[in-house]
Amino acid sequence: MQDARPLITLLTDFGERDCFVASMKGVILSINATAAVVDLSHQIASHQIQEAGYFLKSCYRYFPAGTIHVAVVDPGVGTERRALLVSAAGSFFVGPDNGLFSELLEQEQGAKIWQIVNQEYRLETTGSTFDGRDVFAPAAAWLSKGVPPAFFGPVVQDPIHRSVAIPVWHEEVLIGRIVSVDRFGNLISNITARQVREFRAVGGQSLEIYVGAYVIKDLVGSYSQGNRESPSALINSSENLEIFLQEDSAARCLQVGVGEEVRLC
Repeated sequence: MQDARPLITLLTDFGERDCFVASMKGVILSINATAAVVDLSHQIASHQIQEAGYFLKSCYRYFPAGTIHVAVVDPGVGTERRALLVSAAGSFFVGPDNGLFSELLEQEQGAKIWQIVNQEYRLETTGSTFDGRDVFAPAAAWLSKGVPPAFFGPVVQDPIHRSVAIPVWHEEVLIGRIVSVDRFGNLISNITARQVREFRAVGGQSLEIYVGAYVIKDLVGSYSQGNRESPSALINSSENLEIFLQEDSAARCLQVGVGEEVRLC
């Protein structure tokens, strides 16, 4: 029985109009022609690190063990920010040290992290504007060929942590933010089902959800239990609190988007 092809996923804010994604795939396949490359999404809103973190957190656990996930939403490209290789949950993650992995590392406490500095596993180039192609894609490809993580560079103990990625308590209020707006106009927050349960344990079973000036009374169990006149809230399939308007756009109705504060009171 033959071994399965190594699996590499790509998550970026590059879109599909330009040649960026194709260039990354070309680099990967030039190094390891047996790799299977899967697109998670290339439609992350430009520079939205937190949205990329949510996408990654929502997807990685459904891939086979050993999958290599490359995530590139990198407004700091060309600066001194580090390039990271993360081993967590039986898989690998490659991307910039800009907080993109904050939710992942919060969820997977036993992660190991290395900095990608070994020039042997980078593309030879004089540019510094496209680390997706020159650093992250080749690192993933060499990793898929069996290069040990420690060969890429030193261990990292202090990855960048974006505090905004994690909801916070203020007295008896849990404060999160909208991290993604999907194609249906649903507003997805960074507040998790576990945090909602913790909130109920502290504050009782009643729940009010504030989004901007709008308030939603408690949760429903499914989209069909919402209504068409006003937004409702539920726990979505990724175990995050989501605000929706049945068969319409909650984002358009409430005139809010990524970054808007969500409060549980």
